[in-house]
Amino acid sequence: MLTDQDRRLLKLIAQDCRLKPEELSIQTGLSPDYVRSRISEWEKDKVIVGYQPMINWARTGEEKVTALIEVRVLPQRGYGFDKIAKRLQKYPEITSLFLMSGGFDLALLVEGKTMQDVALFVAEKLAPHEHVQSTATHFLLRRYKQDGVELMGEEETIQRLVVSP
Repeated sequence: MLTDQDRRLLKLIAQDCRLKPEELSIQTGLSPDYVRSRISEWEKDKVIVGYQPMINWARTGEEKVTALIEVRVLPQRGYGFDKIAKRLQKYPEITSLFLMSGGFDLALLVEGKTMQDVALFVAEKLAPHEHVQSTATHFLLRRYKQDGVELMGEEETIQRLVVSP
């Protein structure tokens, strides 16, 4: 069970994983030793599963296409959706995989260099999978906010021309 202090500590780590225990200590009022101990426990218990920067790829000039793919599957008897998800998560093209409610069962974030790469992944690897019944692909056109971080400043918003009759 998390205390309010632990919750605050985790939020700070999620916002900037480069902060040192001493800096986290100052911001939370917890001792550096306590911070180190909790981080170590959370890493061991898989509460903290990794540290990675958030890259705004649109600013790098790199070509990258992301699609949200909804997948309807036939769950396996005795395993539900978990066994299928474990198989699908092995594909390097899939960067995120979620079980969801609604008309589809799984939501996948898939990345490729081009729309064609993503389409080929769906056609050649995902759709033929024995438990996949159907898919719906939605290409992401622009990221405005991701994981709580705004990726565009106000100066970057697109100005539309006013068209009058």
